[in-house]
Amino acid sequence: MSTGGRVLVAALLVAAIAGTMYEPMSAAGDREALPAQDPAGAVWVIPVQGTIDLGLAAFVGRVVKEASQADAALLLIELNTFGGRVDAATDIRDTLISSSVPTAAFVQERAWSAGALIALAADTIWMAPGSSIGAAQPVPADEKTVSALRAEFEATAERAGRDPKIAAAMVDAGVVIEGLVGEGEILTLTAGRAVEKGYAEGIARSREEVLSALDVSERRVVVAELGWSERMARFLSEPTVSQLLLTLGFLGLIAEATSPGVGVPGLVGVVCLALFYGARMIAGLVGWEVILLVIAGLVLIVLELLVIPGFGLAGLAGAGAILWSLVVSFGGNGEALRSVGISLGLTLVGALLLWRFGRRAGLWRRVILETRLGGEGGHVSAPDHSRLVGRTGVALTALRPSGAVEIDGERIDAVSDGGYIAAGRQIEVKLVEGTRVVVREVKGG
Repeated sequence: MSTGGRVLVAALLVAAIAGTMYEPMSAAGDREALPAQDPAGAVWVIPVQGTIDLGLAAFVGRVVKEASQADAALLLIELNTFGGRVDAATDIRDTLISSSVPTAAFVQERAWSAGALIALAADTIWMAPGSSIGAAQPVPADEKTVSALRAEFEATAERAGRDPKIAAAMVDAGVVIEGLVGEGEILTLTAGRAVEKGYAEGIARSREEVLSALDVSERRVVVAELGWSERMARFLSEPTVSQLLLTLGFLGLIAEATSPGVGVPGLVGVVCLALFYGARMIAGLVGWEVILLVIAGLVLIVLELLVIPGFGLAGLAGAGAILWSLVVSFGGNGEALRSVGISLGLTLVGALLLWRFGRRAGLWRRVILETRLGGEGGHVSAPDHSRLVGRTGVALTALRPSGAVEIDGERIDAVSDGGYIAAGRQIEVKLVEGTRVVVREVKGG
């Protein structure tokens, strides 16, 4: 199979695997997490623990929708988090504010950074002894980011009748509140200070005490839980894991596209990309349109390589479609651009290292199937091109880096030694490794 054909097959496999992973989130979500009886008038508890990410935002959105449809009496958000993604916290904040069900936050240990914004979005805040809230300075702490997040905190605090200046001091080290926080400091409130300053309604040692204080202790409690698919989606959509999946996925496809046969690198690349996009589909962060965009981009690149070489428009359009799908998958903001940039940078570095050292060490021969089955009688030995080393010929197609050349009247599939070689240029065979013929352009030829 040609390089372009293998890449296209890989794209279709990405869509197929992602599709099998995708489970649309119905109103009932994962059934085993909820009681069988009608939960009307119940208190719904949503645990917000660990890193705040886009998968968690999708989970909270699903549960809030279900609670509203079930005519819940209260949504209790139980918080214990050091923070996480600002865009995910903002999504959760908007979900809670727009909820038709009354909301309360219970800070069990800490609600720092993005967790503080989620707590402030609740109608009431309750804190356990020894807990704290605040420490929300963004990273990077540039003026634009600080200003935007400070406004978000102030608006959220004002909505519930809390002092916006205290909320601003949690984000901006330039805010000074006499007796509370000095210049250059970021505000974090203990449970006692939060009650004293009107940022918490009271201190409670347990969920039961919170429900008793809100006069709903007699209500049945429904504890929402992440289903197995949501747990997997949260792990795979975590920024570091996502960047690793993308890097391995691209490196695998690059290795497969520049080597004969279907081997381990191509399989690894397809699986990693399927996990990347599939996790986001499960979490409800992207839809099928993103997968179709990826396939369209790869098809355009294949067309550029094999059908309409030389102009570059199809290739550029294909690369643009794939990049856009990545930006959308990461949330479509500045943080998304940083994540995509990191992944592409790691891919470039990895590809250069593999190109320089992998082939010299015979790495590909250990992981790639270099023999092929063909002919009517079964196995046919690959032709021996070792005799061509040092011979010259002409490029029949453009080599980017693969293509076709003619040597002594024979058409041969070849790859360039790293640079682009236009069709019609004179070439010289530099190296032969099995069925792989490496050529370089003869300058002035």
